[in-house]
Amino acid sequence: MAVVNEVAFFAYSVKDVPKAVAFYRDVLGLKPGMALEDHWVEFEIGNATFGIGDGTPLGFEPGKSGGMSLEVDDIEAMTAKIKAAGSDVGEVHDFPNCRAMFFKDPEGNNLSLHQRKS
Repeated sequence: MAVVNEVAFFAYSVKDVPKAVAFYRDVLGLKPGMALEDHWVEFEIGNATFGIGDGTPLGFEPGKSGGMSLEVDDIEAMTAKIKAAGSDVGEVHDFPNCRAMFFKDPEGNNLSLHQRKS
């Protein structure tokens, strides 16, 4: 029987790839990997690959992506760093098993930070 083993790949559509790379690299601390000039850049996150590029020709409107949640070890520090970079950040929410904060990248794509509780 076929089963899903892990997340292999996900992507967000952006218009300004260099600006998005700067945000994901310099603010969130992701390490860029494979790139196709200024059109497409991939970041390796654990066992998954996250890509950014202009998906408009494929029907993916920049600023309309959402759903990526990044695991962090210090949600307050990362929230402050994202806010200092000028991004739209929400409050840190306290849930029974975790803490979460929802925010937008420079193009308006939705993301969240997640910190598991011990």
